[in-house]
Amino acid sequence: MTNEADSDLHVGPDGVARCGWSGIHHADYRDYHDREWGKPVHGEAPLLERLCLEGFQSGLSWLVILRKRPGFRRAFADFDPDVVAGFGPADVERLLRDEGIVRNRRKIEATIENARATVALREHGGLEEVLWTHAPEPTPRPQGFADVPAQTPESEQLAKRLRKVGFVQIGPTTVYAAMQACGLVDDHLAGCFRAGASRSGSRLTGMRAGS
Repeated sequence: MTNEADSDLHVGPDGVARCGWSGIHHADYRDYHDREWGKPVHGEAPLLERLCLEGFQSGLSWLVILRKRPGFRRAFADFDPDVVAGFGPADVERLLRDEGIVRNRRKIEATIENARATVALREHGGLEEVLWTHAPEPTPRPQGFADVPAQTPESEQLAKRLRKVGFVQIGPTTVYAAMQACGLVDDHLAGCFRAGASRSGSRLTGMRAGS
């Protein structure tokens, strides 16, 4: 998650401490932070959605993606892999005219390819198994954004595994953002009320990274 905030930790008018990116200026960020980010995500379509949206976000503000999310879900059949895998050239052209999404040919075609790869991956354990087997062991909870990595050895390994089975436009930074979003890691800062939201409260509260 890109730091678009004024400070690492922010206490809102409601008296609740949150990660600083989560809505000093935008309620959309706050709602996403409070309800979703870092919460474990399971299921083929929801996981594919997170991966694809992180890909669409590349070079853009995450706020753009959040606000277009209903349009993405409509355009890509709620990211049902079987449906999207069947999209062809006519669908690409249709999507390029769809103002409800980010109209980028490369990213649209990557989403279709990644849906096809998701279908093929069922023969090798499935997308959920592949992603969650790359969830790292708990690490010290970040005290500030300087403690939050852009990528990790696990995200590099996962990106490599996904590319090997046919995923495209998937790098370790994009994959790490998806790991954060899906709760494979919990990068809520120490002091944030959502700290401990991931699979086992994964990061260790109160310890500085590297300590």
